[in-house]
Amino acid sequence: MTNPLSIFLPDSLLNHFDLLHVTELGEVSSKNMIYHIELAEKNDLHKGYNRLNYESKGFYPEKTIQDFPIRGKTVYLVIKRRRWREKQSRIEIKSDYSFIAEGSKLTIELSDFLKDTGRDPRRYDK
Repeated sequence: MTNPLSIFLPDSLLNHFDLLHVTELGEVSSKNMIYHIELAEKNDLHKGYNRLNYESKGFYPEKTIQDFPIRGKTVYLVIKRRRWREKQSRIEIKSDYSFIAEGSKLTIELSDFLKDTGRDPRRYDK
């Protein structure tokens, strides 16, 4: 059975991350309620790497990105990415997930949506 929250989150996010907490908070500056959805990368080594040669060394500092609102409330995904290290060379590797828009703190889906909504073709196609 799929997690019901997966219909609100970026595609296949829960395939790679475990849901830790969903917290509803009050945002002081806007006086609105927001959701913080905390996720931690699963303890699964990336494809193509031998688990015997690598060890999990905790997590990188968490990253907070904004996603689509749920029921009118702003949603922030708090992402904890796992830190992997090769045992002999001590070289670290990490997964490159494509759900974060490059150079922003938005999911790609939200970034694309915002780009499209700001463009009225009648203004530009003269």
